[in-house]
Amino acid sequence: MNCKRQVLYIKRTIFSCFIALISIQANAQEFDCDVTVNDRQINDTSLDYISELGPDIENYLNNYRWTNDRFNEFEKIQCTLQIVLTGSDGNFNFTSEVVFSTRRPIYDTIQQSVNILITDSNWRFNYPRNKNMLHDDLQFDDLTSFLDFYAYIMLAFDYDSFERLGGTEYINRAQNVFDLGQNSGVQGWGRSIGAQRNRFGLINDLSNPAYEGVRVATYLYYRRGIDLFTTNPAEAREGILEAIELLQETKRSTSNNYLFDIFFGSKYREIAAAFLGAELETRLEAYNLLRDVDPAHSTEYEKLQN
Repeated sequence: MNCKRQVLYIKRTIFSCFIALISIQANAQEFDCDVTVNDRQINDTSLDYISELGPDIENYLNNYRWTNDRFNEFEKIQCTLQIVLTGSDGNFNFTSEVVFSTRRPIYDTIQQSVNILITDSNWRFNYPRNKNMLHDDLQFDDLTSFLDFYAYIMLAFDYDSFERLGGTEYINRAQNVFDLGQNSGVQGWGRSIGAQRNRFGLINDLSNPAYEGVRVATYLYYRRGIDLFTTNPAEAREGILEAIELLQETKRSTSNNYLFDIFFGSKYREIAAAFLGAELETRLEAYNLLRDVDPAHSTEYEKLQN
């Protein structure tokens, strides 16, 4: 069984007990995205068609085949896009902020874990009435290329959570989209100086071997941690600790915090909850690690000292 098939085999087992209850689509696309658009800052009545933007983006993300793998209906990546339109220039050009979130099923449960939570505050795009949104990996479009970039990012994080460095192919595809954007000269796609909490910082760190520890930690966290929790909580906690130790080691040898913040920003409550029922020695071990590698959420982790 090749790596991709192994990934899907694992995902199939997660909801195997529910197969009889749902209709399976053997060649379903990869995403089940829900898009909301807040257009309250757009007061131009000639732009009333902006209400079509959310459904158009949902159709674009949900109906395109992003991989060569076969996803059944219950295997789709659950995601949400929250878009806030912050301005328009009267020529169908819009500025916006977007929050991307994806959820990953937890083995042998009906629960889901938030895999990523990413904010992009610098999306500028052209959206005239009756915009025809077509996928093209070779041509840059300020609307669809932005969606392409983050579709590949979401796939990369999802595949990394099922297989060690399993998302590499999709990181490479996201890099190709970023290169098109950078060559276009459109704002938001360039290299940045200083804080790199943007598209450049995200793809640069994901492509950098120095940060592979963050990606491997994602795999350890899920496959040797959270996915084992219902059957063997003690072993699951050991897997989570292994992931956090790897994050600590990687953070000490790197300079950018963006990937670490994405990891902990989506999981810190889940991590704390996983250790609340552990022995005091294990709770304190987790607390000391977490306080060092993720000080921003120390208040949540302090519960582990009691």
